[in-house]
Amino acid sequence: METNENLIEVLNDLIRINNDRVDGYEKALSEVEDIDVDLRGIFQKMANESRENINELSTEIRNLGGEVATGTTTSGKIYRVWMDIKATFTGHDRTSVLESCEYGEDAAQEAYDDALATDADLPVDIRQMIANQKAELLESHNLIKKYRDLHQAVN
Repeated sequence: METNENLIEVLNDLIRINNDRVDGYEKALSEVEDIDVDLRGIFQKMANESRENINELSTEIRNLGGEVATGTTTSGKIYRVWMDIKATFTGHDRTSVLESCEYGEDAAQEAYDDALATDADLPVDIRQMIANQKAELLESHNLIKKYRDLHQAVN
């Protein structure tokens, strides 16, 4: 039973970081101008990506007899407050929003790295699901970084 509890906790940590991503991208959507159609589409896609991850992770937790986490991480709350403070000083420009999103993507990658390195017994199918989600999130991270770099080069 302890094995399941440890595994459930690992999966719930990933749910929390994905909840952070959803909240972060919803916040980012409110920060960008309506004219930033490209960013709005990307941010919506990334929030939906995390919603799909949450559904997959929740299914596994229920199959293990666990209770699905509903909150966010403490660091995610700190991240959103940091995003609010940064916006106060720098405005709601594309570069600031992209930098904040990249910071959040770095945190997501770290959470997935931690999950894959856990001492908990990860069955092969769950390890593969986590690795697949991490790979998708890495693509999102790289896209955000590319947009940020391009925008900095133009300005």
